[in-house]
Amino acid sequence: MSQKLLSKFMGRRSLLQGAVKTFGAVAVGSMLAMSTAQAAVGEPEKEDLKFGFIKLTDMAPLAIAYEKGYFEDEGLYVQLEAQANWKVLLDRVIDGELDGAHMLAGQPLGATIGYGTQAHIITAFSMDLNGNAITVSNDIWEQMKPHVPMGADGKPVHPIKADALKPVVDSFQAQGKPFNMGMVFPVSTHNYELRYWLAAGGIHPGYYAPHKGDTAGQIDADALLSVTPPPQMPSTMEAGTIYGYCVGEPWNQQAVFKGIGVPVVTDYEIWKDNPEKVFGVSKGWADENPNTHIRVVKAMIRAAKWLDDNNNGNRPEAVEILSRSDYVGADYDVIANSMTGTFEYEKGDKRAVPDFNVFFRHNATYPYYSDAIWYLTQMRRWGQIAEPKSDDWFMDTAKKVYRPDIYATAAKELIAEGKLEASEFPDFASETGYKAPQTHFIDNITYDGTKPNEYLTKFKIGLKPDTTL
Repeated sequence: MSQKLLSKFMGRRSLLQGAVKTFGAVAVGSMLAMSTAQAAVGEPEKEDLKFGFIKLTDMAPLAIAYEKGYFEDEGLYVQLEAQANWKVLLDRVIDGELDGAHMLAGQPLGATIGYGTQAHIITAFSMDLNGNAITVSNDIWEQMKPHVPMGADGKPVHPIKADALKPVVDSFQAQGKPFNMGMVFPVSTHNYELRYWLAAGGIHPGYYAPHKGDTAGQIDADALLSVTPPPQMPSTMEAGTIYGYCVGEPWNQQAVFKGIGVPVVTDYEIWKDNPEKVFGVSKGWADENPNTHIRVVKAMIRAAKWLDDNNNGNRPEAVEILSRSDYVGADYDVIANSMTGTFEYEKGDKRAVPDFNVFFRHNATYPYYSDAIWYLTQMRRWGQIAEPKSDDWFMDTAKKVYRPDIYATAAKELIAEGKLEASEFPDFASETGYKAPQTHFIDNITYDGTKPNEYLTKFKIGLKPDTTL
C-alpha cells in the first residue's frame, strides 16, 4: 500500500475510532448515516481494492477518481497498479489478484465467449470515446504522400483513407516483402480499427481460424498484423520491425515528437465517437461485491465528468497527473498534444480535434449493448468467431457482458446525492441500450446494432454471416 493510500486509510479509521470513544456506537451510526458514502446503496462488501491499468491516457478516470478522493468518498481504499501488458492484466483479474481493471472493450467479450481465455467478465462502465490513431513510419508516409489529396494550403486533406497506402502495400507484395503492422492485442479496439481502415481501402488484413488452431490472423492477408505492447510501438517501428501501428495515446504523438513517424488517421475519423476502453471485473467478483461495484462505478462517473468539465478546462491538471511515472509516465507536452483538444499529424500540422478524447459527454460512460455488438461483429468478420451466429446470439452475449443496470443504479445514486443532474445521463426509463443507426464510418457504411448479420453482409472484405473458413 502506498504512503498516500495508507495515510488516507488510517485517517478515516482514526476518525471513526475517535468517534466511538467519544460518542459511542449510536453517535457513530448517526455520523455514517449522514455521510455520502452511506446512501441507499449498502456498505461496501470489500473496502481495500487493487485495480490494474496499462500506461495509456485513457486510464485517466481511474487516476482522477483516486487523486480527487472520489473512491474514498465511497468508503473505498484503492491501489492502482500498472500492468505489463493486456494479457497479464486480464489473467490477474480472472485469478483475483486484481479486483478490476482498465480493459480493452473487446476483452470482456472475448473472455466471455472463450476466445483466447475462458472467463465471464462484465463491464458496467465505459471509460472513454475515441483516443486511438494509426501511425506510419516516415518512409512509408513519403511513399503514401503522392496518393493523398492535398488542400489549397498544401496540407493533406483528412481523413486520409487506406486507399493511399494500398499502392505501397502492392509494391511490397510485388517485391515479395511482407508489410508488417502492429496492434496491441487480438481482441483490441486497435486491431478492429486498423482492420476496418485497411479493408475500407482494399487492403486485406487477414483472417483468424481458431477452429483450425490458427490464431495469428494472417490468412489471406495483404498486411500482416501482430501484437506489440503500446509503449513499445514507437521503438519497434523505429527499428524497422513494423512499418506502422494502431495504438492509443500518447504513443502516436510520441512518434511525432521523436520525428520517426506520422499519424495518418484517428479512430474518431474511422468511427466517430467509438467506445474505447471499459472497466472490467469478473462476474464472480461482481456477484460477491455488488455494493462495492456500484460505488466504484459512482466514483469513476464523477472522475469522467471532472475530465470533461468546463469545456475540457481541467485537462491541463489531468495531463500533469497522467505524466507522473505512477500513471502514464510520458512527457507533459506529449500527453497534452492530444488531451487538450488538438492532435498533431505530420510534424507541425496540429489541428483542432476537441473530441479526440471524450470521457463523459455524449453519454461516453454508458455501456451500450450496441457498442458490444459492434465488436462482436468484427470478431465474426475476421474469423475469431468461426461459426455463423444468429442475431439473438449477438444480443444475448452483449447482455451477459455489458451491464447498464448496474450503471443506472450508480447514476441514480449520484443524482439523489446532488452530485450530478439527471439531464447528464440517458433517460433510464426509456433507454434500450441500442444507439440509433450510426453513419459516421470512414467507408460510409451504416451500423445498426439490432441487425448484426445484415451489417456483416455490407462489407466487400470479410466473412459473411454464413461463411466458415
